[in-house]
Amino acid sequence: MAGFDDLSEHDIASDFSPGAQVPLSGASGQTAATQALASAAYRDGPVDALVEANSEASVKKARISLFEPNLGEAFSRAVQTRLLGGARAPLIQSFGLEPQTVVEHCLAATRVRKQRDTQLTFVMVLFGLLFLPGVLLWLGAFQLRRTLAGAQNKRAGALGKLVLGVVGVGAVLLVISLPFDGFWSWYLRLMLVAPVVGWFWAKRICERYAQDLRGRWSGLLGGGVGVGAKIPEAVPQDPNDAGAESIRLGLAKVSAEQASNVVFYAGPKGILGMGTRWGSWQLAEELAPAKADGEIYPFRSWDIAKAVYDQLRMLERGPLHTGGFPKPSIRHWIVSPIGEGAKAVSRPEGQEVEGYRIKQFEIERICNEQQFGAGDRHYLGVQFVLWDGQLVITMLITVTVLHHTLRIEVTGHALGPVHPLFTTKPSAPSKEVSKSIKFWETKSVSLPLVEAKEVVRLTARAPLTWFPPVLDFLGGKLSLPEPFGLRHAWADKPWRHRFMADDALRAATPVLRVVHSAALKVLAEHGCDTSSFGARSLSLGGQVQAAEPKKADAYDA
Repeated sequence: MAGFDDLSEHDIASDFSPGAQVPLSGASGQTAATQALASAAYRDGPVDALVEANSEASVKKARISLFEPNLGEAFSRAVQTRLLGGARAPLIQSFGLEPQTVVEHCLAATRVRKQRDTQLTFVMVLFGLLFLPGVLLWLGAFQLRRTLAGAQNKRAGALGKLVLGVVGVGAVLLVISLPFDGFWSWYLRLMLVAPVVGWFWAKRICERYAQDLRGRWSGLLGGGVGVGAKIPEAVPQDPNDAGAESIRLGLAKVSAEQASNVVFYAGPKGILGMGTRWGSWQLAEELAPAKADGEIYPFRSWDIAKAVYDQLRMLERGPLHTGGFPKPSIRHWIVSPIGEGAKAVSRPEGQEVEGYRIKQFEIERICNEQQFGAGDRHYLGVQFVLWDGQLVITMLITVTVLHHTLRIEVTGHALGPVHPLFTTKPSAPSKEVSKSIKFWETKSVSLPLVEAKEVVRLTARAPLTWFPPVLDFLGGKLSLPEPFGLRHAWADKPWRHRFMADDALRAATPVLRVVHSAALKVLAEHGCDTSSFGARSLSLGGQVQAAEPKKADAYDA
């Protein structure tokens, strides 16, 4: 069967999508990370914060700063284009996260903003098109003030305010007294006054929608189950509704790629989506028959991997009634190597691939045959998604046989919580000022939810939101880090959190012992001498009790 990209739209819909519907929110157990990233779609504030959270992301500088996007606008636009674009590059899986839910919230946020921009566009047509010279004068003043105030020199910021004040005073003087009468005198008066009236109307619209967006932002971070992404545009209304069908198929494609069993190893960056390798334990001994005149019954690497898989499924059970392990995800993975600085990945294609998944017979072949030299490698992974998706612990097991040496390697990978930027809740704008009489004391003064310059920015952008490429050209856009995956792009290190670090370190010992126990059982059943393997296993069992996180992928050579 061909790869996912070679399938027809009908095949995609029948294979990966149950039909036209609005998908529900993220799965239980990993809602915190999902909702934290989804909340970025509703945020305001400068987009540079995303670059500070990940230096590999970048923001294209605006040609006209009045049209530049804020954080939520840039994030929603970038994620929709990257995940739903027709010619998009392959994605990295987002473990501990539901990427489809994040995309749905980006679509929902865009829908809310389009409703706002429709009303603002009407205001611009009514007060801007009819009185265009006055609107251009006011916009020019705000643009000049924005340019000057954005400089590091404080005098430039004061000069920007002075320029806006001069324009305002000049407008008042012209309205009061003009050197001529008639139609043009009244038009000149309205030309200067109408934009101000339109600004007051636009301000009310902006404040109403700002409250809506902030309410969704706060609801997601507060764990509100009622905060869902409503995206009716993803439900085709008729067979010819190509736009909705494209969105629906794009969401299905994201879910299918999320279920892929192929991951990518990028050197010191570790396995993309799983995090860096922090620990490694090898059990490597010579294969010898148990009896001097006996022989070893033939077996393959896959026989050991399969036995380990069966035993790992029992991890959640224990002799004592304690909390213990939650049910882990145990899967066979194919790890494909890429360069540390690679900007893209390529999914495998051919008869061995179904959708985005390597078929079972090819997994067995890779496990048994591709153990040395070029090519992909097989790993058996046991993965724990903890802290509502904020911590992803992955233990990978690989089995290799070279000449008479059997090597069983267990490695630990950890992906930490999402960057704190995404977990900050909205706060009402305010500032501390000195009291009038008791000047040595301060008080908090509430500020408008939407500032005057923000109203101007939103109103100026509104007509251009119907032409996204033009808006990207004038206002700039956010470029996401590649290879892109929603989870690992803004993941923090887990070692700064004491309990998360403990969980990662504690998982190593029981997993290692289950792996060794299953492997020794297979060796004994096939007539192998297990004494050297048993001694080495006991030694590793002692070492793993003092496991400490290290940069196992950064060799000091």
